[in-house]
Amino acid sequence: MLKTADDMIREIQPHIECVDVATAKKIYEANPDAAIIDVREAHSADKSKLSESVNISRGLLEMKVHQVCPLASTVILTHCGGGGRASLAAHTLQQIGYENVYAITAPFDEIKKTFG
Repeated sequence: MLKTADDMIREIQPHIECVDVATAKKIYEANPDAAIIDVREAHSADKSKLSESVNISRGLLEMKVHQVCPLASTVILTHCGGGGRASLAAHTLQQIGYENVYAITAPFDEIKKTFG
C-alpha cells in the first residue's frame, strides 16, 4: 500500500519535536546561535521570508544544512507553509545527527507575524 505525504507526516510527528509559534519564539530567543530554516521552495521564500531565516529547500536540505549548521548541537527550527514539510525536514535532520531540532507546525502567516 502506498503512503501519502499526510501518512508520512502523521507517522513521524510523534518522533520529532513539533512546536507552536509562541514556543518556537521562546526557544529562538533563549538560544542566540539558533537557526531558523525555511524549507519551502526558493520561489516561495523569495516572495516572503522571515527576517532571520535561511532558505534551504527540503530537497536540498541534506546537501546544504552543514554550511549553515556545522554543529550537531545547533538548535534548529524548521518551518514551511503549514508544518508538513517542516516536520519531514526535522525528521531528516534528526536522522543525519542533529540533536536539537524543532518543527514549527503553524501556517506561514502566523509564523511571519511572530518572527517578522
